Amino acid sequence: MIARVNGLIAQLGERKDLLEEFGLSSTEFQQALPAAIEASRGSRSASRSGRRVFLRELLAQLVQSGAIRDFEVPKHGADTVYRLQIDGFDKDVAIIQKGCPDGAHSSKTMTVPEWASETYLWWLCDSLTYEPGEHVHKGVGRLQSGFFDESARKLAGVIFYNHLCGSLQRECPKTQRTLVVGGSPMPPPCIYVMPDWNENATAWNWDGLQERFFPAVLLRAFGVPDADVSVFTGQIGFRNRPNARRAAMNISSRFGTSRSTQHRS
Repeated sequence: MIARVNGLIAQLGERKDLLEEFGLSSTEFQQALPAAIEASRGSRSASRSGRRVFLRELLAQLVQSGAIRDFEVPKHGADTVYRLQIDGFDKDVAIIQKGCPDGAHSSKTMTVPEWASETYLWWLCDSLTYEPGEHVHKGVGRLQSGFFDESARKLAGVIFYNHLCGSLQRECPKTQRTLVVGGSPMPPPCIYVMPDWNENATAWNWDGLQERFFPAVLLRAFGVPDADVSVFTGQIGFRNRPNARRAAMNISSRFGTSRSTQHRS
């Protein structure tokens, strides 16, 4: 599909009849095309309003389903951090809204609130430049350096999920379980649990057994029973390597019983 669209764009410069309808010559079209593509790309990816609408609609559905009691939206001009209140949980859960994980702002520039018992970095990424797994890998690579210099140690996990998930643009193997968000059926999100920090350790969640509270709350709204939460929750682990400049990284993505994929580097 992308190749066909590229072929179409390449031929538009020769369609003088069509260009004349828009007041353009072939030369003007060719000269302005790169800047027009960048302007369109920038306006789509930099817009936060669509991300906020999607996340607020999803959180409203969590309230309606009874998964959470209520949530507070970020104040204007403040960091985009949502505060979730959950029945039976002593402290609240924080959601830090970010864009695509490969940017430094989306993976390193953040403040974990003191009031949160668990904090999740939520990547609402609409870029199709990479496959979702590669996007996550790039973001975790940035978090890896932060984990060893304290900036990412307080994160309970990361979530990769937005309105494209489950669509033809970003097909998902979890579409048998859905929640209607903004009028569209959405599959369960990709949740990855971050490890707890221990300064005396040489490996952190390398076995992928770290447990958190919020994944079960979120997945329950999508019809995932508590007994299956572990097979729908991904894991992130790090391990020191002798004489290596960087620690090893282990990312596992799980999407059902005996269905998973793993990346180590």
